[in-house]
Parts: sequence; structure tokens; C-alpha cells
Amino acid sequence: MNQDNGTLGDKLKRTLIGKPRDIKDPSLFHKIALIPILAWIGLGADGLSSASYGPEEAFKVLGQHTYLALALAVATALTVFIISYAYSRIIEYFPSGGGGYIVATHTLGEKAGVLSGSALLVDYMLTITVSIVACGDAIFSFFPASAQPFKTPFEVLAIVFLVVINLRGIKESVTLLAPIFVVFILTHALLIGYGVLKHIPEIGAVAADVRTGFQGGLATLGLGGMALLFLRAFSMGGGTYTGIEAVSNGLQILREPRVHNGKKTMVYMSVSLALTAGGILVCYLLLGVSPVAGKTLNAVLAGKVFGGWSFGGLLAIVTIFTEGAILLVAAQAGFVDGPRVMANMAVDYWFPHRFASLSDRLTMQNGVLLMGGAAIALLLYSRGRITMLIVMYSINVFLTFSLSQLGMSRFFIKNRRKDPLWKRHLPVHLIGLAVCLAILTVTVLEKFSHGGWLTIVLTSVVVILCYLIKGHYNRVRRGVRELDDMLVAIPHKGTYNAEPADPKEMTAIQLVSGYSGFGVHTFLSIIRGFPGLYKNFVFVSVAEVDAGAFRETESVGRLTQAAKDSLKKYVEMARKLGFPAESRLDTGIDVVETASALCERVVREFPRSTVFAGQTVFRRPGLVNRILHNETAFAIQQELRWKGITTVILPIRINI
Repeated sequence: MNQDNGTLGDKLKRTLIGKPRDIKDPSLFHKIALIPILAWIGLGADGLSSASYGPEEAFKVLGQHTYLALALAVATALTVFIISYAYSRIIEYFPSGGGGYIVATHTLGEKAGVLSGSALLVDYMLTITVSIVACGDAIFSFFPASAQPFKTPFEVLAIVFLVVINLRGIKESVTLLAPIFVVFILTHALLIGYGVLKHIPEIGAVAADVRTGFQGGLATLGLGGMALLFLRAFSMGGGTYTGIEAVSNGLQILREPRVHNGKKTMVYMSVSLALTAGGILVCYLLLGVSPVAGKTLNAVLAGKVFGGWSFGGLLAIVTIFTEGAILLVAAQAGFVDGPRVMANMAVDYWFPHRFASLSDRLTMQNGVLLMGGAAIALLLYSRGRITMLIVMYSINVFLTFSLSQLGMSRFFIKNRRKDPLWKRHLPVHLIGLAVCLAILTVTVLEKFSHGGWLTIVLTSVVVILCYLIKGHYNRVRRGVRELDDMLVAIPHKGTYNAEPADPKEMTAIQLVSGYSGFGVHTFLSIIRGFPGLYKNFVFVSVAEVDAGAFRETESVGRLTQAAKDSLKKYVEMARKLGFPAESRLDTGIDVVETASALCERVVREFPRSTVFAGQTVFRRPGLVNRILHNETAFAIQQELRWKGITTVILPIRINI
């Protein structure tokens, strides 16, 4: 249906989301994939935006012991590089993307994988909520208190806005948000650069103060007390590292050569985050920043740095305003990576398979909508309390980090005889594992009663749901496998018919997906149910392009070839049983729409025909079966009935 002849709803959808993409365009992947700079914006903003609150949380814990800030800045930057280097290895060894979920599944087993995937999903829901709430807090801090009742509606509308632009496509959404990212980089480079350069002449005095403070700390706290204070501050700044994993999770959206571009994007993100977070901590120390009621430490810092300039007040406002704005960009990572993690889990049957489907804009529409809905629910539940949300956020981030580092450590130990570079890579992952476990442990112990428990409950609920869904699909697959065992290898007796199908004869058009007992059962049911009526068979199939098939640029071609091979087997089976047979194939992202159009073309070619499809029938149909199984055959039947084409659905019983 084209835009001109569509309904008002169709026209509105095309206006908001855009025209469908052509899946058969050979240059399609190149057009929608991101170059490293755009990937840095779309995926790196999540990590970079954490510099707006991570260093502040760490610095506040130091209290009067600010002399530790310099060591904290070095430790923060070093940790960013360690975790980033570890994830660069994940990009190299797991180039199909999926990040923590894929790594944990392949190196630690499916139980660790579903835990990591569930933690990532909750994490990305919280990414959106935390970013939008922080954005709202920053923006509404410039308005009078009377405007506060409008903050929550503004945040809800911001999430809806992100849902809409992400339904248009990843590249379009990232390009739209790019100016905000650029302004943030420029203003913070000026803030940190001028703040440090201005105090270079005072480096000696600052060093003396740090030395004096350190000696005083030894006298009052002792070396052990200082170490514990430093560890607590370091752990409470764990929010600084959230988002580092985003590139490895969303690797599928990068342009080829994907691994090279992924590693380059990781360099951009790690360097920018290390310099920003570490630079802010150094500036806190150099300018003697201390908390002021109603202001963030970054706002205080901006006031001190730009205070003497003629337009310093305006520049300070712009700098802090961009911190709020970039958090809107950071929420983008949740919409980019969350649906991709969901799609990867759906391909492995931990989630309803419909979450692996692509829309006509090649976005994971169901995942985008679910992420947006969940983010709004978390926003309303938390009433926009940023502290609670950040605690919930950090726990799952470091749970996933820890599983990934443990998995990669095990991977290199297991493959030490095959990989000559294992001695170089293993220590980095072991150090990363120790750091991530330390931060995770301290965060859980310190903040369990302040929202940490809710993260654990939510993640546990997701894990339980995943096991229930996977269990259902396993039972269905066992039932289908029984059909395969009985029917796929049946002996074909009869005279081989090499004649072409005759359009003047009665023709059975059978919809098939792959060569299986399900399709063979449907074929035999047609012969048994309508003996001698149909002289020709035309097997029709749609090569469905979903998230699992769209991981690599060559995968659509492989998918199409596999569908052709399956159709060839059906044609050979029918001919061996004495029937003239042919096949027709098309490729698409919407099976119902593509199959209906294909059947319509075949019916014009064979006017005396009936369309047949098999449909799984359960002993106890219910809501769960309707959610987990697309009733594709009935949807196609409805489309074809409207076009006046006779369509028969044959039941295939599955005893579960």
C-alpha cells in the first residue's frame, strides 16, 4: 500500500517514522550503518554523560580529605582504560555484537548468559530513565519552583520523543541528536582545559597542599583508614563507568569493517570519558570546589572557572545546560542497545520471538516500544528520584561487567594453547574482574536499602520469565521434532514427474517456512484431504529478515539461499510422488504482507488454485500461546480472503 492510497493512520505513520526501507537494496546496510564518529555519539554518549554525576558522587565521599582527589582522578581514568581495553577484546573475539549477553553465554554457559542479558535489559531501561530524569533535573533547575509540577510530564514526553525518532531508524536518531553532543564536548573541553591551564603556576602550591593533607590523613585515619575511604569513594563513583559496554553490545549497527570501527569507537569513548571524568576531579581539587545547596558540583565548578569572564555567567549556564541535554542523548543508548539485547535473547528463545522482528524501517519496533514503556513505568514509580535510580542502575552495570570479565578470563585460559596472545590479554581481564567485583560488592552493601534491592528483584523477575518462556519453546520444539523424526525422511514412492506445472489445472499453493516435518505433514494432509483434486503444487516461502538474520551484511544472502534449498526439497518430494511442482520465493521483514503479495502473484499465474497453510494447534490455547506464537497463517488467510483468494488452514497438533 503506498502512502497516497493509505489510511489516515498510515499517512501519519509515514510522516512520523518515514517510508519503508527496501530490504533488497544491496547497499542498504551501508546506508543505515554508523561510522565511528556517529557511533561515538549514539553509543558513547551514555558513558560520557556519566561524567555529569559520577565524579561528583566520588568527590563528595572524600569529605575533608580532598587531597585524595588527584589519586582518585588517576584511578578513575585508569579504570576507564582497563574496562575499555577489555571490551575491545570482546569486540575482536565476538564481532557479531551482543556484548555481555553473548560473551557470558558462549564462555560461561546459558545460565550466566540469561543472567547477564536480563541484567543488561533492566540496565538499559534504567539508562533511559536515569538519563531523562537527570536531564529534567538539570533543565528545570533554571526555572522557578512553581514549574516543578511540569517536570514529570516533560520527562514522559521526552521518552515518547525518543521512542518516535528511534522508530525512524538508528542513524536518523543519532544524526538528529549530534549537535547536542558536539556542544557538550566543546563546552567541557573549555571548562576543564581552562580550569587546569589557569592553575599551572600554582601546581607547586597544590602539590604541597596534597602532601600536607596526605600526612595529616596518615596521622588521623592511618594508612588503612585512608585506603578504605579511597575505596569507598572510588566505588561510589562507579556510575562514571556505566555505558562503556554499549559499543560491544551494539556492534551490529557499525559500518564495515565492523571490528576495526568498533575498536576505533571504543578509543573515542574511552579517551573522552577518561579525560572528562579525570579532568573534572582535578579541577575540583585545583579550584577548591565544595558543595553548595541547590547546585551540582559541576555547576559550582563552572561558576568558579568562568566567573571572571564578561560573559562567564552565560557560558556557565550553557555548560551545565548541555550536561542536562547530553543526558537526553545518553538515553539513546538504551533504545539502541536494549532492543538488540532483547532481539539476541529472542533469537535464542529467552524472549518471545516477535522481539527479533524488524519493522519496515529495520528497527526492532517491539523492543523500542517495550523499552520506552518500561522507562516511563520506572520514572513514575521512582517519582523522578535520581539518587535511587542511579543506585539501581550501577548494580546491574557492574554485574554484567563482572560476568563479562570472568567469561573472557575463562575464555583465554581455556584457549591458551590456541591463542598466542593470551598472556597479554588475560591479566587485563583479571584486573577488570577484580575492580568490577569490588565496586559491585561495595555498591550492593552500601546501597541495598536505598534502591539496590529493587534492582535485584526486577532482574530476578526477568530471569524467571526468561526460563518460563524458554521452557515453553523447548516443549514446542520437542513436539515439532517428533514430526521431523516421523515425516522428513519418509520414503517417496511413485513415478518421478518432471513435467512443468500446468496453469490450467487445479493447483495447491502451499506456504512453507523451512523443510521440516511440519511442512511435510501439511503437504500429506492436502493429498489425503483432497484426493485427486490438485494436479500441481506450488510451494511458496518468505525468507524473513529478522534481527538474527541481520547481524551481518552477508546474512540476508545466506538466508535467501537457505530458503531456496528448502523449497527445492519440497519440489523434489512432490515430483517423486508424481506431482508437477514449482516454487516461489520472496524476501521481506513482514511475513504476512510479503507472503500475501506473493500468493496473489502466484494465483494470477495459476487461476484455478487454493492457498494452503499449516497452523500449530495446542491442546490448551490461551494468552501465553498467543503472546509467544505469531498466528501468521490466520493473518495471511485474512489478507487473502479480503482479496477473494480461497485459503485453507490445516491444523498441526502439538501435544504440550
